[in-house]
Amino acid sequence: MILAAGRGERMRPLTDALPKPLLEVAGKPLIARHLEALARAHMTDIVINVSHLGERIESALGDGRRFDVRIRYSREDEALETAGGIAKALPLLGEEAFAVVNGDILTDFDFARLHDVLAPDALAHLVLIDNPPHHPGGDFGLEGPAVRNNGSSLLTFSGIGVYRPALFSHIVPGTKFQLAAALRPQIESGRVTGEHFRGRWHDVGTPARLAELDHALRA
Repeated sequence: MILAAGRGERMRPLTDALPKPLLEVAGKPLIARHLEALARAHMTDIVINVSHLGERIESALGDGRRFDVRIRYSREDEALETAGGIAKALPLLGEEAFAVVNGDILTDFDFARLHDVLAPDALAHLVLIDNPPHHPGGDFGLEGPAVRNNGSSLLTFSGIGVYRPALFSHIVPGTKFQLAAALRPQIESGRVTGEHFRGRWHDVGTPARLAELDHALRA
């Protein structure tokens, strides 16, 4: 699943006319880069949730055929936050574990690493990164493969993870719910694992960061 329903307030005025995942870096939309990477990882059945200017995303990507993937859309009248959007899309995602990636990041993470990464008793597996300058406090700790809610050295959640549907089964479809609120009780129960990714990762969160990244890739 690619999360693409957000309004992108910090990216205004760019996102007044174009949804954030369609913003281009070095001539290619962010979400197109995800689709190509997922296809290389043999993850070809993809759900995209849409809300703000969602028709622009559907028009640009269609059924995914030109990316060698199959796309279905989960439409939200109002963006439901991360976990709320995933919960609404569960009927499209099936009964097995599934990967999720934020539509507004750029990364060279190899999604093939997520195949069969979940331990039998785990409900989630998170990809964590070094804290970027705009988020110095981090989100979660990591002790071996176990994710912790606290610790002496916190890392930042990358927006990439693998989840079992049961993690979201308590969320009423169509309601707003944040992912952290769904994860933290399961972290306390020892049912969330993680890994530390040290490769390229950018949160394209402001027009300035978008321009800097575009310049760097073109150079």
